[in-house]
Amino acid sequence: MLNLRSGKLLLFYIKERLVALFLLLLAGLIFGTVFYAYSLTLEPVLYAAALALLMLIIAGALDFRRYQKRHREISAMAGRIVLGLEGLPEYTALLDRDYRALLKELQEENSRLVSETDAEKSSMSEYYTLWAHQIKTPIAAMHLLLRESPSENANEISLELFKIEQYVEALLQYLRLESMSSDLLLAEYSIEDIVKQALRRYAKMFISRGITLRLSEISLRKVTDEKWLCFVIEQLLSNALKYTAEGYIAIYEEGRSLVIEDSGTGIAPEDLPRIFERGFTGLSGRMDKKSTGIGLYLVGRILKKLGHSIEVESELGKGTRMKIIFE
Repeated sequence: MLNLRSGKLLLFYIKERLVALFLLLLAGLIFGTVFYAYSLTLEPVLYAAALALLMLIIAGALDFRRYQKRHREISAMAGRIVLGLEGLPEYTALLDRDYRALLKELQEENSRLVSETDAEKSSMSEYYTLWAHQIKTPIAAMHLLLRESPSENANEISLELFKIEQYVEALLQYLRLESMSSDLLLAEYSIEDIVKQALRRYAKMFISRGITLRLSEISLRKVTDEKWLCFVIEQLLSNALKYTAEGYIAIYEEGRSLVIEDSGTGIAPEDLPRIFERGFTGLSGRMDKKSTGIGLYLVGRILKKLGHSIEVESELGKGTRMKIIFE
């Protein structure tokens, strides 16, 4: 809301009082014409005009002061108002009361809509969380059946089941993201241990894709959350594997950072600023046809909540370098 200086506020005040000023001027002209028609002497006419003008100036100054005070009170409310109309100045003018009543109705309707939206969002979140947990049972059963009755396509089926598990896990983390702060367990961890934990889950994919893993010794020990950071590393590994048809994926430390580098398709320069936006897939994602644009969005949000950051360097056809910086 505008908090105008006195000069500009005076202009607004005069514009709003133009009709009254015009009527006063018209009344003055009528009186002057009548006095002139009756041949009254000039001295009493000027004396009466001077008194009227003085009273007009005093009344206008007092009215402008009230106008200015009212403007400042309402402008100050803009910085304090949160959910209700408490603290809004009380005025006796009918139009002011009408506007206040209208604002109250709008506020009540907005509160009702927000409440309904929150209830629907909560219900949907509960449903998806339940679904994600329930679907893990048939996935586990299919893994068990594959082990007991192996077929010639067992490895391929197992990998596809693993991908389903990753999508389900990403959904669960997405649902937990808003309440992530209550789920954090911060402590000092060995980053190498967390990296190896993530790599164990993706070992089959490295083997099936024929991708070389270059894992260097990582001496970093940082305060973080093991579960959430492991999920971030898994998402970065998943992306690297998805867009690396052949070559290598290297994991190493660089200063106080962890780097995951691949020799894959790379990211288009115009896509780099947007890869952490929700739903953004970019050139590589559109070519893949299966990208959801959720993985890197989760990575960016989670790292921000953990107090870490991420930098990306990439070139089309030459690979990508993801650097997790531990602040």
